[in-house]
Amino acid sequence: MARSAVWTALLLGASTLLSAAMTTATAAPPGSAPARPQAAQQQAPVLVDCTFNPNVHPTDFILACGDGNSRLTGLSWSHWGQSSATAEGVNVVNDCKPYCAAGTFHPYAVTVRLDRPEAWKKDPGVQRFTRMSLTYPNNRPEGYARVMTYPLWD
Repeated sequence: MARSAVWTALLLGASTLLSAAMTTATAAPPGSAPARPQAAQQQAPVLVDCTFNPNVHPTDFILACGDGNSRLTGLSWSHWGQSSATAEGVNVVNDCKPYCAAGTFHPYAVTVRLDRPEAWKKDPGVQRFTRMSLTYPNNRPEGYARVMTYPLWD
């Protein structure tokens, strides 16, 4: 019986504390402006990764999802807007010589540009970038043009 009374007291105390915390957390100070509804706050488009997760300002990004032989690292975003995003970073690419499992990864400075946002099939309320362009200002992987443009997955 005493054990039941202790549990009842603990539960009542916990619910009182929880209720007080929720009231305090939702109370607005007098004269403050009401918060903007979430729908009114336009979110910038996302970059969808290999596992179909949305990302904003990622520092790393895998380009070759199947084997990881090309990835972006050290991305520093100078712009992330409604229609485009721009970053500087490094494209680390496997030369696959004599074959990919025995190849060597080489780093190449790169400018990354994302654009062409469209609704994401997984979550139509979210815009996602659909195109990525990589510009190599200096050296670039064998067989690559100075500017490489890729469609991004949905």
